Amino acid sequence: MKRVILSLVPLMLLAGCGGRPGGRDGKPVIMVTIEPQRYFAQAIAGEKFDVVSMVPRGSSPETYDPVPRQLVELSESKAYLRIGYIGFEQTWMDRLLKSAPHLPVFDTSEGIDLIEEEGTHAHSPADTTIHAHAVEPHVWTSPVNALLIASNTCRALCQLDKGNEAYFLLRYDSLCRRIQRLDSVICRRLSTPGASKSFLVYHPTLTYFARDYGLRQVPIEEDGKEPSPAYLKQVIDLCRAERIRTIFVQPEFDTRNAETIARQTGTAVTPINPLSYDWEREMLRVADALLILPSSCDHLSK
Repeated sequence: MKRVILSLVPLMLLAGCGGRPGGRDGKPVIMVTIEPQRYFAQAIAGEKFDVVSMVPRGSSPETYDPVPRQLVELSESKAYLRIGYIGFEQTWMDRLLKSAPHLPVFDTSEGIDLIEEEGTHAHSPADTTIHAHAVEPHVWTSPVNALLIASNTCRALCQLDKGNEAYFLLRYDSLCRRIQRLDSVICRRLSTPGASKSFLVYHPTLTYFARDYGLRQVPIEEDGKEPSPAYLKQVIDLCRAERIRTIFVQPEFDTRNAETIARQTGTAVTPINPLSYDWEREMLRVADALLILPSSCDHLSK
């Protein structure tokens, strides 16, 4: 994988000489890794902090390389909130901390019941460099996990700005009520007679969502790579055998294999964006896509 080689010393000098502290409106800045994190953090931080994502909208957190401007902004930030185990953090976290050794780092995945890959063992975040591929990293695609992410975020903000603790706690309580309400709505929708209990997805980003609601996720990827013709046939056969009605596709991945499966099975292809800032809407989009009426998929019984 091609990586950009950055000289960190000149960047630090630039930050010290020409950088303007604070966000665009003068508020202190907190850096996070991905847009869903920015949603949680901004909901709690309100007007007290600007929250900025290292991986911008439309980029993959598995392959993204930060640009020099972002390292300057990082050096001026109040803290970094990591999501836990995503590829960007595994690759860049050590280098980011070397560029800003003064920066407090908080792990917002703390306390989450992590899903381990088959045949591996999950470890604490301190061990993620060695065991990066042992943990399913998409922890935010779950209302249950979102409550823990929100709790860890609130605790970090209260530590950074003790004078506004009551403000953060009030906003945290409001966010938790929204997450709990969302969870209740999804539970009701997925309890509807005829709602699908299995789905296909190109890249397995919904593992924690599936665990929350007793669903089966079937990835089209084969061990994280393009599926072979033999594996693709297995997926098509499984789709027919289990009468799977939904294939989720994400904007950062090629959709051709999903479209091939859809043509051969009549399964509905549904675009989702688990990396969207609008986290609540995306979670509802997933649930709604599993409510396709059986009558619209009569071909599956043929």
